[in-house]
Formats: sequence, C-alpha cells, structure tokens
Amino acid sequence: MTHYPRLLEPLDLGLITLPNRVIMGSMHLGLEEVADGFDRMAEFYAERARGGVGLIVTGGISPNDDGRPWDDGAAMTNSDDVTAHRVITQAVHAAGGRIAMQILHYGRYAKHARLVAPSPLRAPINTFVPRGLDSAEVEATIEDFVNAAELARQAGYDGVEIMGSEGYLINTFLASCTNERDDEWGGDAQSRARFALEIVRRTRARVGQDFLVLFRLSILDLVPGGSTLAETIDLAKQLELAGVDILNTGIGWHEARVPTIATSVPRAAFATATAKIKAAVGIPVVASNRINAPDVAEDLLARGAADMISMARPFLADPQFVAKARDGQAERINTCIGCNQACIDHTLSGKITSCLVNPRACNETMIDLAPTRKTKDIAVVGAGPAGMAFALAAAQKGHRVVLYDAASTVGGQFDLARRIPGKEEFNETLRYFRAELPRAGVDLRLGSWIDAQELIEGDFDEVVLATGIVPRALELDGADHPKVVTYLQVLREEVSLGTRVAIVGAGGIGFDVAEFVTQEGTSASLDVAKFYEHWGVDPTFEASGGAVPAHPHSSERQVYLLQRKASKVGAGLGVTTGWIHRAELAARGVKTMSGVAYVRVDDSGIHLVVDGEPVTLEVDNVIVCAGQESQRGLLADLNAAGVTAHLIGGADVASELDAKRAIHQGVTLAAAI
Repeated sequence: MTHYPRLLEPLDLGLITLPNRVIMGSMHLGLEEVADGFDRMAEFYAERARGGVGLIVTGGISPNDDGRPWDDGAAMTNSDDVTAHRVITQAVHAAGGRIAMQILHYGRYAKHARLVAPSPLRAPINTFVPRGLDSAEVEATIEDFVNAAELARQAGYDGVEIMGSEGYLINTFLASCTNERDDEWGGDAQSRARFALEIVRRTRARVGQDFLVLFRLSILDLVPGGSTLAETIDLAKQLELAGVDILNTGIGWHEARVPTIATSVPRAAFATATAKIKAAVGIPVVASNRINAPDVAEDLLARGAADMISMARPFLADPQFVAKARDGQAERINTCIGCNQACIDHTLSGKITSCLVNPRACNETMIDLAPTRKTKDIAVVGAGPAGMAFALAAAQKGHRVVLYDAASTVGGQFDLARRIPGKEEFNETLRYFRAELPRAGVDLRLGSWIDAQELIEGDFDEVVLATGIVPRALELDGADHPKVVTYLQVLREEVSLGTRVAIVGAGGIGFDVAEFVTQEGTSASLDVAKFYEHWGVDPTFEASGGAVPAHPHSSERQVYLLQRKASKVGAGLGVTTGWIHRAELAARGVKTMSGVAYVRVDDSGIHLVVDGEPVTLEVDNVIVCAGQESQRGLLADLNAAGVTAHLIGGADVASELDAKRAIHQGVTLAAAI
C-alpha cells in the first residue's frame, strides 16, 4: 500500500518531474552571511534532499544592494556569488534533490538606510523610512531581478522563486495602501500589478523554458488596504500567462496583526483561501502555513485545496519528514511545534537559524552524532526536555542509557506547557520522545526515585543530572495564606480558583498561566472559525487584504498580572510571538501592572505599593510565578563520592524555563560524550 498517495505522487512539469508534491519552503538561515556559511548550507540542504523532499527553495537572496535585508545581507549580483552558490547546488544534486533560489527584495522592511519602496511610506515594524523609486529605478530593479535569475541558473539552480508576498517590495507595489504612485507603476490594480508581471515576463524570456519559475503570491495580505481576492485571482491568471510554472502562496504581511505561523494558529488555517486561487488557474498552486503533518497535507490535496504543499520549518524539525511518511513511519516524525524560538526569532535577532526540537538544524557540520567508538553506560536523572534530548541522542550514538524520573510520564515542565491554550502542539514533541526513547534502546524508568548512593553503586561511566527546577517561593508576609497557590498546582488543576486572581510574576510562565486561567471554551488554535473571528480574518476573503474587525473573546475571570520590574510587561517574550501573547491578554481583560512592590497577603487579598501609593487587590487567589531555582539535590553527594555529574537544562540554569536551551544542551552534550 502506498502511504499518502497524493502527497507522494510525482508532478510532471514538462521540463522536470518532481518526485512528490512537497516543497521545502524558503527560510533565511543566517548562514548566508557567515564565513563558512555556504559549506554549512550545502550540508543542510543536502540532508533534506536525502530525506526525499521534492523541491527545495532557498532563503531569500537579494537581486541588488538596496534590497538586502541589512547592510551585509546576501545578494546574487556577480560571478563571485555564482561561485559561492555552486557549493549548494552541487551538494543538493549529488544527494538527488532539486533546488530553486528565492529572489527577495526586502523593500521597506530592509534594516539599512538605502531601503526603497514604491512610495516613501515607513513600515510600522521598521524605524527606517524608504525612498520612493523613480521610474528609471523601477526599470533598473526589474533588470536586477532578471539578472539574479540568470546568475542563479549559472550557479546550477533548477529554478528561481520570485518573492511577491509577505509585504516585501513586489507585494508593496501590488497593494493600494503602500503604492501611492500616479505613474505607469501605480494607480489601478492592473498598473500596480505591472511591476510583478514585468519581472516574470522578462525573467522567463531571459532564462528560457527549461528553467523553473515560481512566484510567491500573497493570497491574504491581512492588512487594511491590501489586495482584494478578485485582484489576487486576476493577478494569478496573468502570472500564469506570463510564464510562471508554480504559484506558491504566502499569508499575511510581517506587520499584520494576525498570527500566521505561530503555534497558536490552527493547522492549515488558510488553505481555504488557497483553494480559491487553485480554482482559477491551470498551473500547480501550493498551500502553505502551519502544515506540519503528512495527514494534514494529504487531506488538503485530497480535498483539492492545492496541488502541492509547502513546509518550511517542519524540515528544520525533521529532515527525514518525507522519507518517514513514505516508509509508513509518520509517527516517528519530529514535528514542528510552531514555537518560532530558534528559527524566526533567531533570524530577526541576527542569529543563525536552528530549531528548538532539533538543534542540529543548520549545525549539521557542528554537532556530530555519528556512532560512538566506545560504548558507555550512562545514567540520566530527569525526563524533561534536556534529559529526554540527551538520552535519545546518546542512545542513537550507541551508548547504553538509563533514564530515571520520579513522575509517571516524560516531559517535566514541558508536560505542563502543552496545557496552555495555543500550545497544544507541544504534545507532538512529547509523543515523539515517548516513541523514540524505547525505540533507541533507552531503559526508561518512570515513577522511580533514585538517590546518589544508587547512582554511585550503579558504576555508570557518566551521570547526567537533568533534574530541572523547583518554583521559587513567595517571600512576603502571608505567603502561606490559603489564597496563595503555585503555578504547578494551577496547571495540574489541583486547585479551584475564584473569579478574581492575581499572578505574581509576568515572565513567560506568568503569561502562560494568565492565558490558562482566562481560557473559556475551545482554544482558537484548534478552531479555524473561532480563530478568524478572534483575530479579524474575513472567512469569505473578499474584504480588502482579507482583514476585518476582530471580535476576541473576553473572560469572566478578572486577572491581574504583576511584576516588580518597572519595564514593559512581557518585554522578555519571544521576538515574533510576544505581541501575540500581549494581544491575547488584553483581549481577555487581563490587567498588567509593573513597578510593583509586594507587601503581604491576607484575607482581603494582596497588598501592594505602586508608584509610591498603597494598593489592595481584593482577589480570591494569588498564583506564584516568581521564578525558579535549580534542583541539584544529588550533586553534592555525587561530588563527595568522587562522581562528576553533568548538569543540563533547568538543573544548570533556572532563569525562566527554556526548552530551546535545554534540548540544545542535551544534544550537544551527547555529541561530546
């Protein structure tokens, strides 16, 4: 029996036949600009090619200097660039894969002083104001796109993807809200589309018919004044006539106030919009955004919503995604959970992209998990993210690993995080480890307390302490009052809360708990209709940009989120997801207070000093989210007996819970042992 027959069906494009309907979507890796980056990218892409993906699309490469993302951002402008890129194309082709280079002009999103746009309108998420291109510069920019495509062909790419989505330069020509020109490149929809169409027509003429040309089309801008559905469908038809082979789809501008790829977005939330484009054209149309499992992809193809499926971050999480699906082992896929923490957050922070659940992503040449030459007996205490990651990687290398945890299930604090509304995908990581640990030969001993003497007598070659954290106690008068509960008690649903609640501590855990205690009914991350209503997406897609007024669901529980720091509440949240959490709490009526001094808890509530004035919050409960302390009870006894133990995860550093760091520590330690 063929597993996922539609997903794995070859696609004959005339000039080339792709082995399946899977595209690895574009991601900027941060390797494009580092000294040894092209060698590292070559191995990164080659590993995905070996994993069976039908077509790879690179991260965005600028066609000229103005379009770079930042001053030293990657570009394809000359023969030196061609030579550098051949390292990538040769590696992918040697692995049996196909690869296209994405041509991306950042436009008004660029982080340098030379940025340009159709009109001099600053993007809300940028501090730089773009210069409006004059007519001659528009023509020159078109030629730069065409030149980049020609150079990509010389570099050995199988095609190019022209980036016309997500609010970058081409997209801003298309939308009336960013194109205020009154010349031949602005005005009505047809004139605004001319820039995109001329790039495609001239590119096709230059590269010939035996070279793939993809176009990334924004099917929902999700900003006021964005393109209408009718305009987008008309553009799709014209792009087909202009010579596009495949229409890839993009959702939402970076400045849109609607989440599009975070874990709080339902799976395949925007595929209905993709279906409307597919119905209008005869070339393959690609569905994208929050598609992270082969059964979801197969269903979309079966329903006729798309001809192909683009998945980007799922190939960070698991380069063998397609091979595992093909071999009937989909349950072994290490699923992308849409957290953004090590991928997009890294990109926007100037770091090299990776993956929370797979830190080898983009580090394939740096983290070696080849079979060991010397098998060791290793004890791991603690089956949270750090302990699980270490145990699995070490066992896969060939070590004999025993993993202890006093709990009856794996996951540690991650098992609590999955209960937060919008973080249901975290279940996937736990599912993966539950399946893979025994498969790799890990001796998993749950519900098993172990003391230092047992570890010493076990005669292990290595002992790894991944014992995690304990919540920091609240240090003020009344901390032992019945009103006071810990976040662990709340998330485990061991206590019943009243209708008025104060949360002490506004870090990541405080925000999670606030969302947990204000959730009513089904999470919007599990219900597309509720998500659309909550965030303001037109279900008919006919409104300008597909954006309509949001109608978020409030909470009947009054919650106060408090912090000692005088800084903005939530300032330490993720670069790309922090605004989502802040918007969620605002919609639910959560009141945030910073610069708070805690005085005491008593029968009347929690007493504070704010801006020098006494304040009493008459609450039923006080939930403590005031930080954590490393749990290292075994360490001293082991050291006293001469046993050196490795500390990873929360046992090493307890400042906020950080699964990204914990899993990275676990895998890198396993690589070193």
